[in-house]
Amino acid sequence: MKINPQFSKVIFICAFVLISASGVAQNLDEQIKVYLNEQGFDNESPGLSLLVAKDGKTIYKVGLGMADLENNIKTKSNHVFEIGSITKQFTSVSILMLEEQGKLSVNDEITKYIEDYPTQGKTITIHHLLNHTSGIKSYTNMASFMTHARTDMTPTELIDKFKNEPMEFDPGTQFNYNNSGYILLGHIIEVVSGQSYAEFIKANIFDKLDMTSSYYGSMTQLIPNRARGYSDTGSGFKNANYLSLTLPYAAGSIMSTTEDLLKWQNAISANTLISKNSLEKATNGSKLNNDEDIPYGYGWNKGDIRGSRTYEHSGGIFGYSTNGIFLPEENMYVIGLTNCDCGNVGAITSNVAAIALGKPFPKKEDAIALNKVQLTKWIGAYEFDEGVIRHITLKDNQLFSQREGSINLEIYAMTETNFIFDGGNTSYEFYTENGKHMAKFTSSGNTIIGHSVDKAPPAKRKEITLPTEVLSQYIGTYEIQAGFNIEISVRDNKVYGLATGQGEVELFAEEKDKFYLKVTAADIHFKRNANDAIDSLVFIQGGQEMPGKKTE
Repeated sequence: MKINPQFSKVIFICAFVLISASGVAQNLDEQIKVYLNEQGFDNESPGLSLLVAKDGKTIYKVGLGMADLENNIKTKSNHVFEIGSITKQFTSVSILMLEEQGKLSVNDEITKYIEDYPTQGKTITIHHLLNHTSGIKSYTNMASFMTHARTDMTPTELIDKFKNEPMEFDPGTQFNYNNSGYILLGHIIEVVSGQSYAEFIKANIFDKLDMTSSYYGSMTQLIPNRARGYSDTGSGFKNANYLSLTLPYAAGSIMSTTEDLLKWQNAISANTLISKNSLEKATNGSKLNNDEDIPYGYGWNKGDIRGSRTYEHSGGIFGYSTNGIFLPEENMYVIGLTNCDCGNVGAITSNVAAIALGKPFPKKEDAIALNKVQLTKWIGAYEFDEGVIRHITLKDNQLFSQREGSINLEIYAMTETNFIFDGGNTSYEFYTENGKHMAKFTSSGNTIIGHSVDKAPPAKRKEITLPTEVLSQYIGTYEIQAGFNIEISVRDNKVYGLATGQGEVELFAEEKDKFYLKVTAADIHFKRNANDAIDSLVFIQGGQEMPGKKTE
């Protein structure tokens, strides 16, 4: 690491500064190294490329695990990863560049550029697309998405897949993360600029910033140093399912390296591409029609790490997970890229950022012991915004938190009122107000308040053991729809399900032919024909029932 202190007439002082800075850097390196070693990246797992920068200069970078498991290639900082939804930053900046050139306004209605788009009588602006408040249905939430995962499409063909879906809410009245909005933004960039999205990004961003290892993604183009994408099956890793990168398009198709993304962040910080005023619109969150603040701006989410303001974005795509965090007051950037769609790289980058700040998150190992009276005090249900209910329960002197529709997670006591989840960057602060129990729930620096309500926790589901001969009847592949299957297997008297493009999960029998998942709130019911043979299943989640015929 090269240190360049300011010139001084007193040589001794300069030497002292050098020694002190070097000692701090070594201490930081060691702290990050110890933390990352705990995360389990090794020669038998997919990798992580991570970079920490201060004042625009790299102060720590590392490659861990494997960029290519089949060819035994270790991860390095020059490996190229699909960055998923971090692509949205490039799309939003492109829109703001065009606005500064006078070619569009974020307040323009989208029909000015896509005349035949069916707005269903609503006024939808570019602003609504940028901050996920349009009410348009996100195409990645549609059951048909997996059907087309391998199919190359033009932007207009992709738009045709979702444009006639019913609106989910009136524009500007709610925030709902939406990939369809960024598909429309990519198309608007093409209409206004006369270039394809890929051409525009390359000419106006990659080439201008010397991002020589960044690409509009392709599954056919030869990409030097491409890190291969993987999924976790529960019993090992597999190559991630194929996804045509024409589908993520302007919402998620860019590929890059940690070093190139530092060039990107430096350009953003220096207002090389857009003005300070435009950047403030992008990074300072935004408002709904009723003047309620939301943390998402244009391609960046506003947050906080240990009291330090952040703007950040994560990405998840078949075979890859990513997260980038910038702390403007400290001029610090942390970017992490992984080549597995498993794990939580956001927790890693948040923890590394906290370490670099000198304010590491507490660990569950630091938890204090509380007695049963102290723990029981906070048991109950808490209602948050939009009717979200979280239940706090106690078992074997351990508190748990469960959001309705999700799984039960342990929380660990740091004080009598403060409890953290594993990883430390999500927490509860319990307190009493006007005789009523309250809970501050904080994640990525964003806090919401919940008040206690009289509601029983979800009933604990009881699993049973079924004979081996019954379990073997469930084995097979079930087609939910073309291109999307659930494969059922049995090992060691346990049943596993593997959905296309996802990791393997264990299924638990509640009764014969009826199973549930513990990793998420979902059920699988197997169906029998007149001959008592299993011929189909029904996957049940979020009130939806998706039948699937047994194909083999």
